Amino acid sequence: MLRILRLCIACSAFASAVAPVYAQISFTTAIDLALKSSPKVLTARADVDKALTVVQQLRDAYIPNVVGGSGLGPPSYGFPLGQPSIFNITSQSLVFSYSQRDYLRAAQASLDAATFSLKDIRESVAEDTAITYLALDRDTQRQAALQEQQGLVDRLVSIVQDRLDAGQDTAIDLTTSRLTAAQIRLARLRAEDETTADQAHLARLIGLPAQALSTSGSIPALPATSSDPAATGPITSPAVDSAYAIARSKRETAFGEARYLWRPQITFNGQYSRFAKFNNLQDYYFRFQQNNAAVGVQITVPLYDVAHRAKEREAAADAAHAQHEADTIRDQFFDSRLRARHTAAELSTRAEIASLDQQLAQQQLEVLLVQLKAGSGNLSGPQMSPKDEQTARIAEREKFVAVLNANFEARQAAISLMRAAGELEGWIAAAVRAQPSIPLKP
Repeated sequence: MLRILRLCIACSAFASAVAPVYAQISFTTAIDLALKSSPKVLTARADVDKALTVVQQLRDAYIPNVVGGSGLGPPSYGFPLGQPSIFNITSQSLVFSYSQRDYLRAAQASLDAATFSLKDIRESVAEDTAITYLALDRDTQRQAALQEQQGLVDRLVSIVQDRLDAGQDTAIDLTTSRLTAAQIRLARLRAEDETTADQAHLARLIGLPAQALSTSGSIPALPATSSDPAATGPITSPAVDSAYAIARSKRETAFGEARYLWRPQITFNGQYSRFAKFNNLQDYYFRFQQNNAAVGVQITVPLYDVAHRAKEREAAADAAHAQHEADTIRDQFFDSRLRARHTAAELSTRAEIASLDQQLAQQQLEVLLVQLKAGSGNLSGPQMSPKDEQTARIAEREKFVAVLNANFEARQAAISLMRAAGELEGWIAAAVRAQPSIPLKP
């Protein structure tokens, strides 16, 4: 019995190791996983945390710090050198500075820029994931259609070969059918390569193995696109907002550097020390006491600093550069959004044309099947044959693949347009509310 049990366990382990693992993932789950595991998003989130700590450091400069120390040493010989304190506590903080407020506003603007950059990167990752998910869903349907088309063309080659042997077709007809079969095989190979690439790319985005990764077809409906330029409102993108926030940060820094000279800076200072007696301080100082404390403020006014003048000019040049760069990014954004709107409308029309073309091919195939069953009814005209049926079926599948490609291009353009119009995040949130994330189906 023990030997039989071991054999069963070994067989089960072998079967589980050999059997392929399938992972079907929904649209919303894929985007959620990508936003949680993307290195770009995690890097941008770390930049936000860093910018936040810079703001806190500049704000905490007004809070007194406390430092403890000791100058304790062996007994001195002769007149004591320094202050041999048993322990000392010092405290210091900034009370007032014209430039510090500007630096704080610059740090806050940098934090806003990092936040906008994080939002832009999240939208970029969501766009990439959505488009890759659509591509993989298209690839799955296209492979099935091409496989069906391959079976049809193999059947066509066999029919033409039989007709050639019977003297009803020529060698040119056979070569044409074989050429069609080779073209379909090439299309299948290219489709398999694209499927593998899209599958691997989606797996890297969501952090899951690419083996047998598939879509569940849970793709939300896309909003209708419009090519009307009047529909383009004053909405900007997070990338543009981040660029202007960086420009504002540079401008505040330059303003703070300009207000450094000829303006007072006030700092708070406090110190307490307990002196030791074994250094003979009491023998050399009148009215010696062990406990000593001092509290006061220090006021400094920078009057002349050539190096800081140069630093001020450098900060002003950086601010001007950042402002012009932000204007350039804004203009590029508006131009690209206008082009994306026209492209999305054009591709949507192309998808509609491809769909109507495929419907027409399907209707022609149905008419041909009826004629094959009932006969053409016209003895003087050409008679329908199984060759014509296979040719019509192949043409219909070809039009169906064209529909898949056209629909994917239209959806891809619509998603890019939504990101340019600032509507991608809202569309994804609506999709999550309408269809909650479905867990992976192994």
